[in-house]
Amino acid sequence: MGYISWHKKSVQYAMLFLLAFIWGSSFILMKKGLQSFDNGQVAAMRIFFSFLIFTPIIYREFKHLQRKHVKSLMISGFIGIFFPAFLFTTAQTHINSSLAGMLNSLTPFFALLIGVVFYKYNTNWVSVSGVLVGLLGALGLIVKDFAHVLTSINAYALYIVLATLFYGINTNEIKTKLFELRGLSVASLSFLFIGPFAGVYLLFSDIPQALQHPHAIQSLGAVFILALFSSVVATIIFNVLIKHTTALFAASVTYLIPAFAIVWGLIDGESLTILQIVWISVIMLGVYLVNYKKVRTNGV
Repeated sequence: MGYISWHKKSVQYAMLFLLAFIWGSSFILMKKGLQSFDNGQVAAMRIFFSFLIFTPIIYREFKHLQRKHVKSLMISGFIGIFFPAFLFTTAQTHINSSLAGMLNSLTPFFALLIGVVFYKYNTNWVSVSGVLVGLLGALGLIVKDFAHVLTSINAYALYIVLATLFYGINTNEIKTKLFELRGLSVASLSFLFIGPFAGVYLLFSDIPQALQHPHAIQSLGAVFILALFSSVVATIIFNVLIKHTTALFAASVTYLIPAFAIVWGLIDGESLTILQIVWISVIMLGVYLVNYKKVRTNGV
């Protein structure tokens, strides 16, 4: 991707929209994969297929790997890719793809919180208020009945909240610890550490039985597309975007992801309530506030 002028704002925003489309489509692809395979199999196949696709690039990029990068690459691999893959597929066994896409928009909040607490980022009251507003919106999506909060929380939605926390850690780790590596190197070498684990998981799962499902071929195709675009192509774009902009700007792709996730969900027959639209609007307001200073002063 060296021929692309990543310093141009038009390119940065174009890539942001492309990322949103790819990742916004991933939730419906996971849903299709879950028709024939269980949540662990879908997650492991997604990672292992990505690892196989990345193998030639891993071979080429391995020369850039230094011992000081290993810890951060493992954090990026396991915290940023491996565990979220399993968390999302587990959550989507009990929630629809639209809600999954909505909750994914929490990533910028955790990117900011992790950045302030562990990476010593400076912040301001506008960003802090944005975090609080966004968390309120997420709570609205998670809690079914505010009159009985403790008994009406959708526990499976919390899996996605945890995944977005992991994404926040990953975004900051790449920006602050792996800035010496190219985005392609970070993306491919991260899979070097997690790909074999996914392969071992698949060996001990009942894949032959799952392949007997009448829709197994369609589900397998959906998972392969998920791996190729959402894990390989999108991860490369995201890592390069982090290097050329800011962690918060890259994470703010989740402004747009819910829109694509909702559209795909509606096409697939999922329902969307007015209250959900209200809460996702609250989250979007919060994300805007989190990024307000960056947009105003840096233009990215």
